[in-house]
Amino acid sequence: MTDFSHFNFAHTRALIRVDFNVPLDDRFEITDDTRIRAAIPTIKKILKDGGMVILMSHLGRPKDGPTNKYSLKHLVNHLNALLGTQTLFADDCIGAQALEMAKALKPGQVLLLENLRFYKEEEKGDKEFAKKLAALGDVYINDAFGTAHRAHASTAVIADFFPADKKMFGLLMENEVKSAEKVLKNAEKPFTAIMGGAKVSDKILLIENLLEKADHIIIGGGMAYTFFKAQGGEIGNSLVEEDRLQTALELLEKAKAKKVAIHLPVDSIIADKFDANAQTKICKNGQTPAGWMGLDIGPEAIKAFREVILGSRTILWNGPMGVFEMEKFQQGTRAVAEAIAEATQRGAYSLIGGGDSVAAINQFGYADKVSYVSTGGGAMLEFFEGKELPGIAAIKK
Repeated sequence: MTDFSHFNFAHTRALIRVDFNVPLDDRFEITDDTRIRAAIPTIKKILKDGGMVILMSHLGRPKDGPTNKYSLKHLVNHLNALLGTQTLFADDCIGAQALEMAKALKPGQVLLLENLRFYKEEEKGDKEFAKKLAALGDVYINDAFGTAHRAHASTAVIADFFPADKKMFGLLMENEVKSAEKVLKNAEKPFTAIMGGAKVSDKILLIENLLEKADHIIIGGGMAYTFFKAQGGEIGNSLVEEDRLQTALELLEKAKAKKVAIHLPVDSIIADKFDANAQTKICKNGQTPAGWMGLDIGPEAIKAFREVILGSRTILWNGPMGVFEMEKFQQGTRAVAEAIAEATQRGAYSLIGGGDSVAAINQFGYADKVSYVSTGGGAMLEFFEGKELPGIAAIKK
C-alpha cells in the first residue's frame, strides 16, 4: 500500500472513489455538503502536484438505471465553488465518452463521472464493470469511508486492477482508519462508549465488542427502554424490542462479568404522544405510566452521564439520547455533545461516529470541539463490531 501524502501525482490520472452521497432538496440543492467537503483536501493535493482527478461516486438508491433525481450533475456547481475550478462532467461512468474525457484531461483538471449505481453491476461487485472503471485512471485512491463496508465494484473489486504501488487511501480514509484504530486498539483509559438510537438489535455486536475494550458504556435513546422492560420495569408506550429482552439481560450479565460499568439513564423526559407539542413530565425510569413514552433522558441522567464523560480519556459516541430533532426532547443529546466537547478540551480523545450523532454534533455547533467526526455511519459501526471492511482490505492486500 502506498502512502498518499508522499506520492507525487504530477501528470498522473488519479481515479478517486469519493462518497458524494449527499442529501438534495426538491430543487436538487445540497442540504448538507459535509461529505463533499471532507474529500476536498485529497483532491487539492493531487491538483497541486500537477495531477488530473477523476471522481466516481454513487448518489441515493436508483432502482432502474439513470434517473435525473440521482444524477451527479446536480453537484457540479457546488464542487466548482469548493475547488475554485471548472469541473468537467461525463454523462456515464464507463464507455467511450468517459474514457475519452479521462484520457484528454490536462494537469489541474477535474472530471466527475455519472452515478455508479445507474449500473446494477456496481453493487454486485462485477469484475468486468470494475475493469472498465479501472481503465480510466493510472492510480486508484479510495477516499470513501462511508462505503468501505461494501464489497462493490468501485470500492473493493477495482483495487485488483492496480499494483500495490498504484493504489492507496486518500487523506479522509487515512484519517478515518487512524481515528477508529486509535479508539479500538490504543484507547487511553478510562474509555467510555456512549450508545444511543432506537434499537438494541442495531448495536448488539458493537456493544459485545466494546465489552472487551471499554471501561464504561452509557446507554440512552430508545434502546434503553428494552433494558428497563427486561429488568421488569414499566415503560408505558416507550419504544421496545420485545424479541430482544433476553439479549439485553445477557449483555448486562456479560458486562458484570467483565467489570464494565453499564450506565442506564436514571430518569426520562416522557410525553403523552410522539409530537413536538406533546405534554411532558420527568419520570424515574422503570415507572413510566401507561399511555406515556420516554423521548429523552432526564436531568438526573444528564448529570450522571456528564460525570462519567468528564472522567474519561477516550470517548466514542454513536447514537442520540432522544428525539433531538424536536426541541422539547433535545436536552439530553445536547448535554452529551457539550460534555464530550468539554472532556476533549481537557485532553480526552473523542470520536463521533454514526449518522445521527454526527447530525447532532453539527446541529449543536460542537463539531470543531471534538477530536474527530466520522463521515461513515454503517462503515464505522462495522469497524467497531470488529469486522474487516472490504474497502480497507482491498487496498491493504
